[in-house]
Parts: sequence; C-alpha cells; structure tokens
Amino acid sequence: MLFEVWAPDAGSAALRLAGQPRPMEPDPDRPGWWTAEAEAADGDRYGFALDGGPVRPDPRSRRQPDGPDGESAVVDHDAYPWRSEWAGRELPGAVLYELHIGTFTVEGTFDAAATRLGHLAELGVTHVSLMPVCPFPGVHGWGYEGVSLWAVHEPYGGPEGLKRFVDTAHGLGLAVVLDVVHNHLGPSGNHLPAFGPYFTETHHTPWGAAVNLDAPGSDEVRAYLLGSALAWLRDYRLDGLRLDAVHALADTRALTYLEELSAGADALAAELGRPLPLIAESDLCDPRTTAPREEGGLGLHAQWNDDFHHCLHTALTGEDQGYYADFAAAPLAGLAQTMTSAFFHNGTYSSFRGRTHGRPVDVTRSAAHRFVGYAQTHDQIGNRALGDRLAASLSPGLLACAAALVLTGPFTPMLFMGEEWGARTPWQFFTDHTDPELAEAVRTGRRREFGAHGWAEEDIPDPQDPATRARSCLDWDELRHEPHARLYAWYRELIALRRTLPDLRDPDLASVKAAYDDGARWLALRRGDLRIAVNLDAEPAAIPLGDGRHRGGPGRVLAAWLPVDPPGPDGMLHLPPQSCVVLADD
Repeated sequence: MLFEVWAPDAGSAALRLAGQPRPMEPDPDRPGWWTAEAEAADGDRYGFALDGGPVRPDPRSRRQPDGPDGESAVVDHDAYPWRSEWAGRELPGAVLYELHIGTFTVEGTFDAAATRLGHLAELGVTHVSLMPVCPFPGVHGWGYEGVSLWAVHEPYGGPEGLKRFVDTAHGLGLAVVLDVVHNHLGPSGNHLPAFGPYFTETHHTPWGAAVNLDAPGSDEVRAYLLGSALAWLRDYRLDGLRLDAVHALADTRALTYLEELSAGADALAAELGRPLPLIAESDLCDPRTTAPREEGGLGLHAQWNDDFHHCLHTALTGEDQGYYADFAAAPLAGLAQTMTSAFFHNGTYSSFRGRTHGRPVDVTRSAAHRFVGYAQTHDQIGNRALGDRLAASLSPGLLACAAALVLTGPFTPMLFMGEEWGARTPWQFFTDHTDPELAEAVRTGRRREFGAHGWAEEDIPDPQDPATRARSCLDWDELRHEPHARLYAWYRELIALRRTLPDLRDPDLASVKAAYDDGARWLALRRGDLRIAVNLDAEPAAIPLGDGRHRGGPGRVLAAWLPVDPPGPDGMLHLPPQSCVVLADD
C-alpha cells in the first residue's frame, strides 16, 4: 500500500512500519509530499520520522490504538461487513438528539450506547447527533480537545465500534450526524505543527494560533480538513456533520473553506445517492451561513439558533446574567420574534458584545428547517458552573412547556440526551488530561472563571476528578419513575404529532404567527390549522385565540399537559398554570 505524508519543510522523511524503518521519497508531482510503498495489513503499526527525529503518528491516521501520542495503525475500511441497507434521511422533518458516547451509558462505549438506540427509535427522533469522537488524551472528556481528525477515540471502541454503532442505528431507521471540530485541535497530543504549517500566527483564537485556512500552505491544510470531513461520511456511512464554532474559522480567502466543504459534501451526496447535511454552530446570527452558494451564501444546510435558546431559557428560568441580559427584559416577546423571524439579534444592539449584532433573515426565502431549535445542549448545560440541567430547578409543567415550544415550533428540533425524561443528573465539564501541567491549568482556570462570577471556587467540580464524569452519566433508572415517565410520554406524543401533522413541519417561516403577554407569561403560536399555547405562570391564564373557529366548529384538543377545554365561542382559552396545549381548528 502507499504511505504518504505532507511535510514541506523536511529534508528527509522515513516510514517506520511494524518496527522497521523505510526511507521515503519526494513525490515529483506534489511538492512537499513524501511517499513509500510497503506491504501492510489491517492493524499494522506505523509512523513517520522527519529529518531523523522521533517517530510521530500519521496526520491522516485512521486509528490510534495507544492514544494521540502512540503510533498509527492501518485500517482496512472494506473489511467491515455492513448489515443494514440505508438510503439516508432528509433534514427537513427531522428531530435531532445530541448524544455524548462517554456519558450516554456508564460503560461509555459505542457498543453500550448502541444497546440504547431502540429507546431513541421508540421516542421518534430521526437523527442521532454524536459529539466529537476523534482521539483525545486519556479516556474521558467532552471530545473538543481532539486530534487525529481522521481517527476514532479508542476507548469508545475505535473504528469498528463506530461502524457497529452506525450500522445498528441505520437498522432502526436512525440517521447519525457527527460533530467535527476544525477550529482548533489539542493542545495535548497535537503533532501537526511538526509536519507543516497547519496553524498560523496571522490569526489568533481563544485556543491560540488559528488553523491555517488562508496563509501560505493553506491549500494543503484545507485539503486535510476537507478530506477528513468527507472520509467520515464515506467510510463510516455517517449521514451528516455538525461543524463546531464556524465563527472561529479565521478565513480571508475569496472562496472560503466552508464553501469548499459544502460543495464537497453536496458532490459526495450526489455520488452516494443520500442526503449529507452540514449543520453549523455559529454565533454570528447571519443568514448567509445557510444561504445557497449560488446566492452568495456558504451553502451549509442548517445552523444552530442560540437566540431561540436564550429567549426560551430566560422565559423559563428568569436568569438575566451575562449574555442572558439581552433576552431577559422581555423573553416572551423575544420568543415570538425568534419563532417568526429566526434571530433575536438581527442588526440590533447586543449589550454582551457592546455593539450591534446579526442580520435579518428573509423569511420568505429561508426555510424554517435551516434553523435548529433547542431548550438544552451540551454547551448550555456543561458550561454552567455546576452543569445543572433545566430539570434541576424547573417543575415538570415548565419542562413540558419547553418541549412543546421546541417540538411544535418552526425550527428543526434538537434534544440533549436525557432531556426527554427530565434527567436530573448534571452534565459537567470533565477532562482526563495526561499532562499534569495542562490538567492543573484547566482545573484552576475553570475555578477562577466562575469564582469571578461569585461562585465559591471549592464548589466548582474538578474536571480531572473521575467522579465529575461519573456524575454526568445518565441514570436510566429514572425512566421507571415519576415524573420522568410522564414527561417521556409527553415527548413521544409531541414528536408523533410532528411526524403526522404537516403543519408542524411546514418550512414557511413567514406563515408562523405569534401572540404573547410578558406580564401574564403566556405565548400562543399559529401554524396552519394548529394553535400551540403555553402558560409559564404559576396562575391560570386566559389566552385570546380569536373566535376559536376555523371552517366552522370549535377547536379540538390534540395534546395537553394538563386537562383543558378548547376555547369557547368567545375564543378564550383558559390554560392551567405551567401547562401547554396543542389545538386543531375544525
């Protein structure tokens, strides 16, 4: 087989395969590339040495059996016997479910997680959104400090484990989306700087030097990232990618990396005959992120909508610290705005940023499914001081209201694992750094950060303590008890309604109508022939819904958290405290 590595500044390169060194030759057709032909089989260990230096793992390693600092291993992707025939699933109409392999089960492996996929199929979700699975130091972590962007974290089960997980999911009708991190790597275990200009001091990010997308040598760096992304979709039969923090990709080139990536994914989707959506995490509030490339956009297929989350969170909790301040003044007005026009910040002043922010969405041209809506995510839980979920402080009724707004709203809904039963286990920030200095820096930095916001430093969980990860594992026994079982049944009921009622999947954002009262704490939506109403207050609410008639006849209750009558002839809906309802116009 052909072994190759890009090392443009090296004077010599050598392959070490199965313990034996072999010289590599410059590729006459590709400047900076070194190649060697050698017999090798699945599992054989190898690495590259430059200019007589230490043997390092392959930047394009498909497997790191001994972690990021060990030698690479050959992977024969054709050897896996795929069981499930799979044509893919479209993003329109989808319900996403964000899942972290290391805490979805106590075992923290692909195989253990696969045993729970039947639960997700029964729930009615369509796409499992995996948090990053690239190798990182130690055993347990969030995965955003990953390296070796073509490989799979070995403690999770390595390449074979991921394939078995995807195969099982497809057999149950579930698509699998993978979170990939292209805006930073490491720092621990990151050997890329030894090979070439993968990073540049031209730009800086919160993690240090930026990934080189526009400085000298960036053609090869972009090819490296693009090749990795498409390899996940091709070799592992994944159904799409979630792109971490695309706003942190510093790129001044006329043709941006994200445009190249979306074009590459679309071409591969056409080749494979199945949809391969790219979902961006972006805090730019910029509709160009998902606008078609031919219209001057980046051509990504969807983007997370934190503005919707922040309005919903402040409406539910009353929190107003930090960036929540912008949204907490009139949270139900903000919810009405985001659910009818996508963004809260659409060229308005952001007090958190100290400037205007965002750009309006043309709701007549941007399909609603291009925005992902959620009440909770790994970020919005795990970046809290104690990693507390909404269920730690809210009543079951308020959790039911959050579910109703997410699952009957116009956006592509996404749940965070355990949300569907109101899991009360926290999801905290945890690491397993093998570098003692880095481990201490992370520990003290996190305590200092939250200490500055009034938390006692000793109350902040130690990311390196194994108990922090253990506390973050889902407790599946909760499902057998109340109020968890009832909440789970509510999520199933709402997802079933979304699946069966076309009005709840209507992509026309301009057709969504909203009414609200911030003082009385209620909000009502109209989606076609359906009405959705939530009362977040501790007192009953009287909500005017017009005359309550459409094509003759009173409204009909399709689903309700608490017993409620349809509106009377006066069109007034009387909704119990902290409850919600879905109505149909007859």
